[in-house]
Amino acid sequence: MNTIPAKTIIARKQDTSWFGSEYNMNIYKGCNHGCIYCDSRSDCYQITDFDTVRAKENALRIINDELRKKVKTGVIATGAMSDPYNSFEGRYQLTRQALELVDTYHFGIAIATKSDLISRDIDILSKIKVHSPVICKITVTTIDDALSRKIEPHACVSSKRLDALRKLSEAGIFTGILMMPFLPYLSDSEENVLGILHEAHQNGAKFVFPLFGLTLRNGQREYFYQKLEELFPGQGLKQTYIKLYGPSYECHSPKAKELNQIFTDECKRLGILYKMKDIIHAYKSVYDYQQYSLF
Repeated sequence: MNTIPAKTIIARKQDTSWFGSEYNMNIYKGCNHGCIYCDSRSDCYQITDFDTVRAKENALRIINDELRKKVKTGVIATGAMSDPYNSFEGRYQLTRQALELVDTYHFGIAIATKSDLISRDIDILSKIKVHSPVICKITVTTIDDALSRKIEPHACVSSKRLDALRKLSEAGIFTGILMMPFLPYLSDSEENVLGILHEAHQNGAKFVFPLFGLTLRNGQREYFYQKLEELFPGQGLKQTYIKLYGPSYECHSPKAKELNQIFTDECKRLGILYKMKDIIHAYKSVYDYQQYSLF
């Protein structure tokens, strides 16, 4: 695995509305899960060779120095731009060692991933949970493992992610599903919505947060359309998308309103949280917010 220089790794967030996290942490740059819809491929992020994972040089030393100097603790989010549990993490354990530092300095953690490797770190997450909020968000876009293998070719299949969700939940970790994106004409069906919700419920998910569509930007859009033609030949999906969405960034499923109603009704019936403010309150409210102050 190659490395790239870095001066800083943990950045303060101006907007804390996304799952209530106050900081961002990206130890790796690039991702090799190969998801055909990944927004991080967009030109605006200027990530060359996106499918090549590179670690940031001296990442653990930088993280240690930055956490030691912070005057206010909070929840650190990881997984926004690159999956912290990529194929190299099993060997190098940079994410695991970073979590140990998060625990040492009494910060909380919010993890987003498509990998079942996250269950390896239940022991450290349990330690962090004693003093600070912990939330694990496992992305599941389809209940169909065969479709998952096509659109997320190098990530573990959905069933393995659901198994990791179960292990985390059984360990008392606040865990749920990012049900996004839903790809129009591929995964935006009532069957998929209900299938994910029922599996979420059976495996102990506390929440499911959805997006009934996807986002498309320059760079990402071209890659996505190319993959649609390669993986689903003869279905005319590229032309359908172009006609329906043009250059739009937010590409909602034509069934979004219908699917959202089905989703909401079933979440209420199963007792699954689905509103952002309720999810944030649920995983943070049990902690004494005096800890988020000057040492």
